[in-house]
Amino acid sequence: MTNTPPTDTDTVPKRSKALLPLDLIRGFLIGSAELVPGVSGGTIALVTGVYDQLIDSAAHVVSAAKTLVTGPNRVSGALAELRRTDWFLVIPVLLGMAAAVFTIAGVMESFVTGNPELARGLFFGLVAASIAVPLRMLPARSTRQPVLLGILAFIVAAALAFWMTSLAGGADVENPPLIAVFFVASIAICALVVPGVSGSFFLLAVGMYSTTLRAVDSRDFGYLGIFLLGAILGLAVFVNILKYFLHNHRWWTLIVMAGLMFGSLRALWPWQSSAEVGADGEEHGAGGLLAPVDPVLGPILLACLGAAVVVILIVVEAKLASTKDQGDGTDSTSA
Repeated sequence: MTNTPPTDTDTVPKRSKALLPLDLIRGFLIGSAELVPGVSGGTIALVTGVYDQLIDSAAHVVSAAKTLVTGPNRVSGALAELRRTDWFLVIPVLLGMAAAVFTIAGVMESFVTGNPELARGLFFGLVAASIAVPLRMLPARSTRQPVLLGILAFIVAAALAFWMTSLAGGADVENPPLIAVFFVASIAICALVVPGVSGSFFLLAVGMYSTTLRAVDSRDFGYLGIFLLGAILGLAVFVNILKYFLHNHRWWTLIVMAGLMFGSLRALWPWQSSAEVGADGEEHGAGGLLAPVDPVLGPILLACLGAAVVVILIVVEAKLASTKDQGDGTDSTSA
């Protein structure tokens, strides 16, 4: 994992076309993660080694749109920002995400609702192992980053995520007002880019998770269009804020991300009691955490599988990064 944030240049080094299939798979995994309450697409982007590049590219697209509207040098300024965007990464990832959303939304909802213990077990292992990723990316600590304050930041972020996930389980809203869809989407999309914060879990909390997945599965393009507009607004507002913190306060940002991921495990503990049923006959809030009860073996095995997948991805990414660094060193030496 890279320990330093990428630097802005006038143009982005051309990405190898050989990586296109891998980037499509990365996008598919990120899109799949966003369909699962409790799992963040940002976590998958971190694990697969493209998180910084995606955030920077998204920030350049947002800056291009802003420059085109407000200037100065509207056209030339916008084109300059777009040239800084790593399109050979962004486009395959977006295509992979779209493929995941439109092909497995119904299957994923059925799996999560029909086999909750197994689903939570798989993703518990995946997210638990993924906490190592932002910690491995920490830059060298300075005197302005005391260990005790870092631990405190981790604990506070974990507690916040634990509390937020305990709010999930609001009644399903069958026909939400379109203005509500717009603003809910603008908030949920922010969770897409923050590891440890699940956009699907936010939708579940406000009662729009099943509604949104049904809209995807049934191709309700009116609902999806409003949702997309809200998501674009939320991303435009939030992505530059996140980029600023990653570039200027990277150590603290990664510590907080790791804490959010740790706290989000509350949502993925396989064994939970049913949420309370209100007067409207719907479940409200999250279920209580239980000691392991039947089924036990299935969730444990799937948790191990999820953790193993993450460990393999970390090892592969580290070897690829090491090979690239050695190649860069060779090139610079020969020059």
